[in-house]
Amino acid sequence: MTGNPVHTAHWPAPFASGPVDATVTVPGSKSVTNRGLVLAALSSEPGWLRRPLRSRDTLLMAEGLRALGVGIEETVSSTTSGPGSAPGSGEAWRVIPSGLQGPATVDVGNAGTVMRFLPPLATLADGPVRFDGDPRSYERPLHGVIDALRALGARIDDDNRGALPLTVFGGGALDGGPVEIDASSSSQFVSALLLSAARFNQGVEVRHIGDSLPSLPHIRMTVDMLRTVGAQVDTPEAGGEPNVWRVKPSALLGRDLVVEPDLSNAQPFLAAALVTGGRVTIPDWPERTTQPGDALRHIFTEMGGSCELTDAGLTFTGSGRVLGIDVDLGEVGELTPGIAAVAALAESESVLRGVAHLRLHETDRLAALTKEINALGGNVTETSDGLRIRPRPLHGGVFHTYDDHRLATAAAVIGLAVDGVEVENVGTTAKTLPGFTDLWTAMLGEPAGRVPARRA
Repeated sequence: MTGNPVHTAHWPAPFASGPVDATVTVPGSKSVTNRGLVLAALSSEPGWLRRPLRSRDTLLMAEGLRALGVGIEETVSSTTSGPGSAPGSGEAWRVIPSGLQGPATVDVGNAGTVMRFLPPLATLADGPVRFDGDPRSYERPLHGVIDALRALGARIDDDNRGALPLTVFGGGALDGGPVEIDASSSSQFVSALLLSAARFNQGVEVRHIGDSLPSLPHIRMTVDMLRTVGAQVDTPEAGGEPNVWRVKPSALLGRDLVVEPDLSNAQPFLAAALVTGGRVTIPDWPERTTQPGDALRHIFTEMGGSCELTDAGLTFTGSGRVLGIDVDLGEVGELTPGIAAVAALAESESVLRGVAHLRLHETDRLAALTKEINALGGNVTETSDGLRIRPRPLHGGVFHTYDDHRLATAAAVIGLAVDGVEVENVGTTAKTLPGFTDLWTAMLGEPAGRVPARRA
């Protein structure tokens, strides 16, 4: 957790007077959208992203690519889907690659994908590219990408901080080749190098030499998307060496990509079914996916619900009971805030393990969750690699978000069962889930912009 919370207008989290029963169309995946934008920008021909997520993180990625000379044309369908539908579901972005240009300046905001995925691409630009962002972005680890790019032949000026702000002096090409990195603080270090590697003269061989690697599903997502655009990738899962990924130099193909719903952003809505004993359907849930959010089917079932995947989507049903869980979330750490919120409302103790790296996310998520849930009367303690949550009755109060979208949605989940929760800066959800409050109130059967009445 960094600095003091930003005190902006408080949003009264709606209290659920009964079980929810709703269909919620979730916007597209941030992870897929931003990877798709990078790959399309590096391709040899134009491509399309259909139903992309349009949020702060993805708009920062698009603007960063535009600053480098990439054409991105947006089209918007006039069709709307009514209450409970996702904004942006009728959009398509056409990406037109071009020679990457410098000098340029890229604003990364506080988007991990932008600050890590674009510096490797900037090495291919014809001129210097400066990267800057929000104050918190200066504190997030970037050394893995910086050190690796230098080892591969790039020239980077970061005043030896291993963090933003920095300048990449693009030379129009990069040698590439083998490189060793410690990606134990973020799997995005590996994905960042792999995404641009096909354009390096020798491709790349990335060898992770640190402790356990978090968020492996995101690396699998990167590999799958690379293969979709024609890249040749060797991975540990395909019989290669453990912790080694290789991408051969090649041209990438322009594709027509339909972006999956963001399954991690579906989490608060599934949690609503669990904590209210209700039912929520998420349309277009994929049968096969590399998104970490797919793990919710198993995790939330173990916590007391049940789910069914049909042609209509994923329907999750709460049983009226919420059970504690002991779970290693190392591969799906971004789900921790929402799981912690549910665990705070459970009948029994929960232990969330394998997520020490969350201390380096948008905020120190472990410290923030502990402080804010305990401020509502909870009993949460930090462990070396996670949280121990012993449920006890909660009361209303202000839940600070520290400019972290997943803290805001976690607070909304608690507010369903605890009257009087006020969410500070709920607007931070626009980072990855624009229109969250309207989707939330529509799920509860309320008109947009209103919340259910408080209990007398």
